[in-house]
Amino acid sequence: MKTNRIPCILFLLVAFFSFGQGQKDYKPTKENLEARKWFQEAKFGMFIHWGVYSILGDGEWVMNTQNIPIKAYEKLPTFFNPTGYDAEAWVKMAKDAGMKYITITSRHHDGFSMFDTKANNYDIVDGTPYGKDVLKQLADACHKEGIKLFFYYSLLDWHNDDYFPRGRTGNDIAGRGAGVWDNYIAFMKTQLTELLTNYGEIAGIWFDGHWDQKLWDGERFGALQVDWHYDEIYKLIHDLQPQCLIGNNHHLATIEGEDFQMFEKDLPGKNTTGFGTSASDIGKLPMEVCETINGSWGFNLQDRQHKSKEELIHYIVKAAGYGSNLLLNVGPMPNGKIQDEHQESLSEVGKWMKQNGATIYGTMAGPISPSEKMATTQKGKTIYLHILDGSQKVFLEDFGAKIKDVKLFSDQSKLTFQQNAFGLFLQVPQNKMDAVDTIVEITLR
Repeated sequence: MKTNRIPCILFLLVAFFSFGQGQKDYKPTKENLEARKWFQEAKFGMFIHWGVYSILGDGEWVMNTQNIPIKAYEKLPTFFNPTGYDAEAWVKMAKDAGMKYITITSRHHDGFSMFDTKANNYDIVDGTPYGKDVLKQLADACHKEGIKLFFYYSLLDWHNDDYFPRGRTGNDIAGRGAGVWDNYIAFMKTQLTELLTNYGEIAGIWFDGHWDQKLWDGERFGALQVDWHYDEIYKLIHDLQPQCLIGNNHHLATIEGEDFQMFEKDLPGKNTTGFGTSASDIGKLPMEVCETINGSWGFNLQDRQHKSKEELIHYIVKAAGYGSNLLLNVGPMPNGKIQDEHQESLSEVGKWMKQNGATIYGTMAGPISPSEKMATTQKGKTIYLHILDGSQKVFLEDFGAKIKDVKLFSDQSKLTFQQNAFGLFLQVPQNKMDAVDTIVEITLR
């Protein structure tokens, strides 16, 4: 990624575009608060990155990484014809995996809309031989099966000239013009109104791309060079559908009008990626961790980094141990089908969730923070200890809560334990250990 040194005086000139321009004096409605509660208890969802970029099999950023000119990229929709797409099969797959909601890309950074928009003709209905609205099909299938639907929506657009001034990405893409920022804001409002008007009840809008407009002075990211008009956009969403939850993948503390906080490829506050949200920026809103099932968001033909069943289950458990959801991503192929490897992984996770979901769904963060060794979740007076490293003997330091009972979750057999001023010591028989996750149920008095 190229960086240009911006004089410090420019930061002063643009400082008035402060990040804190959220929905002023926002007071969530009763419906919104109920939706937040549902979201916090759902714990597991499916993320879907799908667009015309899947044709090239090099991820969703291929337009930027290969610097594909506008005119060349515009050829992709003309042969995007996903005849293998089956929305009901997707929803069944998610449901069988134990997922409670789906978040799908309605428009990614390439600017191509995967729905029937009237804001321009650069969409799946007007621009492809397929000619059908895949989001409408998915919405209908989700509503039928009781799966909540969220729309990912990119704030960043490498195709639209009105996305100007340009941000930090896509600047080597030939054919980009200079337009009017206010027209781009109006364009986004039109599309968001469509998404919240034509597809029934929508559980949430998942924004991404804010970070593209952060200025760089050679050493750090500073102020924004644009006004995103979040006050107007967030109000529009909540006015159209009050229960609709708003999240923004800006990697910072939440602002007024947002209803949940997200963490990209990182457990809350860990920031192992270097661009994540710091621990000091974690708020009190419901949380969601998003992660890929392999190494890519969009379909990548060369990606061999498929996560094992154990890795996926441990991620679910650790996320829940922080009180967070896990939004697990798949990148469908250009024909509309999801890779066999992904289907197999989701099936394995689904079997585990069917047996052990009670220790995940509806829980809050437990008293012991997640680690490579263990994680804890809690529901009322019941604490679920997930032993992840295969240890038979476990010591929980400074565990002073009064205990009524300790037993194995799988068969409810009682376990030997001792509690003293230093903490709780318990032991699981060798023949009762689970290779992936041994779950101990601790009931408090």
